[in-house]
Amino acid sequence: MVYMLMIYANEADWVHKPIDELMPTLEAHKALENDIRAAGQYLGGGGLAPTATATTVRFRAGTDEPLIMDGPFAETKEQFGGYYLVDAETVEEALAYARRIPGVENRAIEVRAVTHYSPL
Repeated sequence: MVYMLMIYANEADWVHKPIDELMPTLEAHKALENDIRAAGQYLGGGGLAPTATATTVRFRAGTDEPLIMDGPFAETKEQFGGYYLVDAETVEEALAYARRIPGVENRAIEVRAVTHYSPL
């Protein structure tokens, strides 16, 4: 089963940090990615640009044209900042990887099965 491990955190905790402060976290992410690759379970992953760079396309019933807006317009304190896509035998195995995701002290990792996966 393919699982997406979605990383949510307050982007203000990392977007303005100097690179030397971010390096230990980035190195820990690389180590985790290498472990998932070595297990033959890595399908993809990455970090996202800050939410200020986002564009949202909203579709409304009864209209032909979507509404395109700058920004994510999410009313949350945490933003979706990155993800891992893994091929795990069980949700418990996916959760074990999620527990190892480094980052800021206050973050949430959402683990969700991918129901429609199309590899490149």
